[in-house]
Amino acid sequence: MPAPLHRLLLLCLALGVSACDQAPRFTQAEPGEALSAGSATVFKHDQNAFSLPSANLSPSRRLDFSVGNSFFRNPWVTAPATTTARDGLGPLFNTNGCQNCHIKDGRGHPPQPDALSSVSMLVRLSIPAGSEHAQIIERLGVLAEPIYGGQLQDMANPGVAPEGKVRVSYSTQQVSLADGTQVDLRKPSLEISQLGYGDLHPDTLFSARIAPPMIGLGLLEAIPEATILANADPEDSNGDGISGRANQVWDRAGQRTMLGRFGWKAGQPSLNQQNAEAFANDMGLTSTLVAHDNCTTAQTDCRGAPHGGEPEVSDNILASVLFYSRNLGVPARREVAAPQVLKGKGLFLQAGCQGCHTPQFTTAADAAEPELANQLIRPYSDLLLHDMGAGLADNRPEFLASGREWRTPPLWGIGLTETVSGHTQFLHDGRARNLLEAILWHGGEAEAAKQQVLTFNAEERAALLAFLNSL
Repeated sequence: MPAPLHRLLLLCLALGVSACDQAPRFTQAEPGEALSAGSATVFKHDQNAFSLPSANLSPSRRLDFSVGNSFFRNPWVTAPATTTARDGLGPLFNTNGCQNCHIKDGRGHPPQPDALSSVSMLVRLSIPAGSEHAQIIERLGVLAEPIYGGQLQDMANPGVAPEGKVRVSYSTQQVSLADGTQVDLRKPSLEISQLGYGDLHPDTLFSARIAPPMIGLGLLEAIPEATILANADPEDSNGDGISGRANQVWDRAGQRTMLGRFGWKAGQPSLNQQNAEAFANDMGLTSTLVAHDNCTTAQTDCRGAPHGGEPEVSDNILASVLFYSRNLGVPARREVAAPQVLKGKGLFLQAGCQGCHTPQFTTAADAAEPELANQLIRPYSDLLLHDMGAGLADNRPEFLASGREWRTPPLWGIGLTETVSGHTQFLHDGRARNLLEAILWHGGEAEAAKQQVLTFNAEERAALLAFLNSL
C-alpha cells in the first residue's frame, strides 16, 4: 500500500471515520473535538476571544495573568521617566507595546500604503554566511547586516535616526482551478527607503514577518520534544513527499542547542526567549536574557542614548509576561458537527493537509504550568520545518532552516481572525487575503495537497473552507 494512503487509513481509523478511503466521510464529530485546548479551552467567540485566560486557571492565578497582561498591553516610554517600571523604550524600535503588533492578541498585517510605520509587520535582515561564521550561526542563527543589524527598526527616540521606512507593493498572478474559477494571488515586493545610516550591504537578505496570534503558546511549549521529533522525516523515508525537519537553535538560558518551536522558522526554543527577543528587537528593551540594545557600532547616537536601567525589563516583569503568554486560552471550535464542516474535514484529509498540520497532541505531565499538563490539544501543526516551494521562499536561512522552509503554523483559532483582528490576511507576510489564497500559495512539500484542492469543485471548496473556519 502506498505510504500516503496507509498513513491516511491509520488516521481515519484513529478518528473514527465511517468509510476509510481516499475521501473519508465523517458522520459525527469526535468526542471532545470542539475542545481545541482541552480543559484550557475558552468559550468566547467575539473580538476578545484571543485575550482570555485559560479556562482552567484558578482565580488567584487569573490575577497573575492580569498583571502580565498589563505589561503586554500598556505602552513603554523613553527614559528617563517617572514611570520607572516601563521606561527604556528604544533608542531604535518598531513599536512601544506588545499589543500594537499582536492586535487583541491576534494576527498582524502588512502596512497600508499611507501607514507611517509598519507596526505589526517587521523585516528581518541578514547577509550570507560562510564557514568562517559557524560560531555566529550556531548562537544567532544568522549573520546580521553589519550596519542595520538583524531587524530593521522604523521608529526611534528623539535625537536618534530611524533605520528606514518599509513599504509593500504587490503584483498579481492568476491561478486557474479545475472548474474554471480564476483566483488572483498577490505577490509582495518590499521597498526600504529613507535609510538613516547609509546603504545596506549589497547582499542583504530580507524577510517580512507579520505578528502571529498569541493563543495556545504555553500548550505548544508543553508538547514533549520526543513527540515532535517522532514526526520528523528529514529524508522522506516513507516516500510521502513530506520531510518535516526540526530546527535546532541556541537556548540563551541553558547555553546549549535545542529544539526550535516558536517563530515563523522555529527560530526560538522557548516562549521566554521569544518574549525577551521581542522586547529587545521590537522595542529596544534589555533583559537579563538579552542584555544589549539593538544598536550596531555604526549607530553612535543609538549607543550613546539614555537607557532605563540594567536591565530595562526586570526579571519579575519578564516572568509576568511569560505567565500571560503561556496562559492565553484557545477558543473552542464552532459547528464541529455541521454536515458541511464534517465534509470539509474529510476533504482536508483527502488532500493530505494533515501531513504537516498534525491535528492533535497530548501535552507533557511535567509542563511548566500545571494547567498546561496532560491536555489533549488540537493545534493542527507539527511545529516542524517544511519546504514550501519557491513561491513562498524568503531565501533567508535561519539556524538549520533554509530559505524555502517555514514552520507549520498552528491553525487553531484561524476562523476567528477577522472577528479578532479585523482582517483576513494570512501567511508569513500577509500576502494571502483569504484562506483559499493561502492554500493556493502552498508549494514544495505541500504541492500535492494544493493540487488536490485545485480539483475541488465550488461545493467542495466551500466545505473545506467551512472546516478551516470552524477551527
